[in-house]
Amino acid sequence: MKKRLLAAMMVLGMTLGLTQMSVMAESTELTTEAAGTEANANAEETENPFTAQAVAGQEKIKVLLLPKFEIGTLDDGKVGEGELLYKEYCEGGEAYDIAGSLSGSKLYVKDGVALYVTGMGKVNAATSLTSILNDSRFDFSDTYIISVGCAGSAIEYGTMGDVFIITSAVDYDLGHKADIREMTNSDSETTWYHDASYDGSAFKHLNTALTDQVYEVTKDVKLETTDQTRKFMKDEFDDADWAVRDPKVLKGTTVTGDNYWKGKYDHANAILIAKTYDCPDPYATTEMEDVALADVADRYGLLDRFLIIRDSVNTDAFMSGNTPGTLWGDEKAPTGDSAETFDIFPTSMENGYKVTKAAVDAILGGEVK
Repeated sequence: MKKRLLAAMMVLGMTLGLTQMSVMAESTELTTEAAGTEANANAEETENPFTAQAVAGQEKIKVLLLPKFEIGTLDDGKVGEGELLYKEYCEGGEAYDIAGSLSGSKLYVKDGVALYVTGMGKVNAATSLTSILNDSRFDFSDTYIISVGCAGSAIEYGTMGDVFIITSAVDYDLGHKADIREMTNSDSETTWYHDASYDGSAFKHLNTALTDQVYEVTKDVKLETTDQTRKFMKDEFDDADWAVRDPKVLKGTTVTGDNYWKGKYDHANAILIAKTYDCPDPYATTEMEDVALADVADRYGLLDRFLIIRDSVNTDAFMSGNTPGTLWGDEKAPTGDSAETFDIFPTSMENGYKVTKAAVDAILGGEVK
């Protein structure tokens, strides 16, 4: 009798277990299917988890600035992406170690403005922002996150020295690519193929109302160039209007790739990627972090207050007779000036600083909401 009862219980347990497994499998299948087919453009807004988590004693962060690299230290005068903003907003404040952060980086905080150098590339950027947002000492429930730094600009749209208010970030790496030598259509200029299964994280459209406000408060900021850069752009691009104009603030789409690329085929790919994801503004810049930061912000319910401000220090074309070999390979020759940026880098970083300062001050003053 006991044996029969035990056997019955085992059968019942197996049946329940299999049923539970079946339900779990069905649930997983539905979740996977939804994740693979739902584009983020029409996804439901992610709830902000920090609204419920904010507790007494946390330091409230109004603006979080995220440069990617610095030349030397943040206060030594060798200006990289963070120094000017650090001196403007965070110098003399508190410096916090962040668990899981990039070696040597600290979160600098003063009067509600924080700055952190994330490191370059999508992995460094994403893990840095995740580590910061997971730190319970800070209240991020109303934080504006601003990715700042330099970029390469798309020829025929931007000139070196421009500053861009980014309205969409797209991933250069997700999808499929082929070597141009493998293409069966010899007339093809694009080598990238869309894969919809990546759409959940391959592109992020930023908050249009916010980017419009930021553009309005920054569009008239006076930007500078250099005589050498102006002459170079004139000679290199045959006196084209877009190349010889004064630098200005523009809207645009940024293309994020861990691979530091140049050339006409990937320029064409970048245009195609921006069009494929229905970006509202043209492909404007290429950099190495922004879509990853946007994805993290989205997962934490903060995409509606995420901004990207990039200044152009080079272009996505091979210039001045350079080739991949002379820029990056064994053929590389020493030169007094950068073969890609000439002498525009410090001037362009100053341009980016001025535009970012205008945006931050408008946020802190309540002009941008």
